[in-house]
Amino acid sequence: MNYQQKVEAFLSKKIIAVAGVSRNPQMEVGNAIYKKIKSAGYTVYPINPSAEVVEGDKCYPNLKSTPQKAEAVLVTTNPQNSLQVVRECSEVGINLVWFHRSFGDGSYSKEAEDFCNANGITAITAGCPMMHIKDADFFHRMAKFFFRLSGKLK
Repeated sequence: MNYQQKVEAFLSKKIIAVAGVSRNPQMEVGNAIYKKIKSAGYTVYPINPSAEVVEGDKCYPNLKSTPQKAEAVLVTTNPQNSLQVVRECSEVGINLVWFHRSFGDGSYSKEAEDFCNANGITAITAGCPMMHIKDADFFHRMAKFFFRLSGKLK
């Protein structure tokens, strides 16, 4: 599957978990993405083992505790925690993940990507869903344009 096909598969899901949302919404990209995906009509579950409420919504400590099984997971954690998230995806049968990654490494971890590849999990390893979601803001539309020019969105 190429990059665009993976993006389309991810965005076709209706139930998405965002692992790595923060209790401090001003500091974390995961919260902004969580709110945007939620406002686009998806059922979205925030995941953070240290938070009970995020963005006014009940937060879940892990993927196993959500009321419905997520169909895909957006990983916005520190890269050191990404492997733990994809291991949990494997345990609960989630086979589509997106490592948030803008101009740096973001949540991407080579070890986590290798785990995905070895365990039948499709991984998107570049970009941000906000670059592709309907009504993307100007910044994300421009980021998508420059990522395409750079060849990162393959």
